[in-house]
Amino acid sequence: MSAIAAQEPRLNDEITTRECRLIDFDGNQMGVYPTHQAQQIADDMNLDLVEIAPNATPPVCRIMDYGKFKYDQAIKAKQARKNQNKIEVKEMKFRPKIDVGDYTTKKKHVLRFLEAGNKVKITIMFRGREMAHPEQGLSILERLADDLKDVAVIENQPKMEGRNMHMLIAPLPATAKKKKDSKNDEGKDN
Repeated sequence: MSAIAAQEPRLNDEITTRECRLIDFDGNQMGVYPTHQAQQIADDMNLDLVEIAPNATPPVCRIMDYGKFKYDQAIKAKQARKNQNKIEVKEMKFRPKIDVGDYTTKKKHVLRFLEAGNKVKITIMFRGREMAHPEQGLSILERLADDLKDVAVIENQPKMEGRNMHMLIAPLPATAKKKKDSKNDEGKDN
């Protein structure tokens, strides 16, 4: 028996207990019945007997249309996945000797990523003798964090890993909320 099958509740003839607490189709408690009698009641209604609380004493069984129940669960799960926020982590790479024009261009890209609601990993790459001056990379990260302080928050402080220095920034909750509201407005216009 697979792990997935083990999570499924027992149905009809799979229920092996002698008696069970029975709940009818509408959710009302009917009392404690012998399992074979509860199964007969479910069969008379052309529905399934489903064990919903096997660890209770006595186990709780419910009369329901199990196929319809599974279908409704699948629809709810699909809807929950659809409404999830997917946050991507974008990466922008800098060098310690970056020029002003390149810096502003990359800063605009980072801003665009943040406005889209994505987190941004800023990486400063060091080569050769640049490794002797990590403070240059740190100053670039601090300058970028200062420039973006009104739209982003630093999630992970700058940290050196090998030849690279990393910092993770995330959009402010207000910025992400504006993005979500504008998406909803676009959906209404169409």
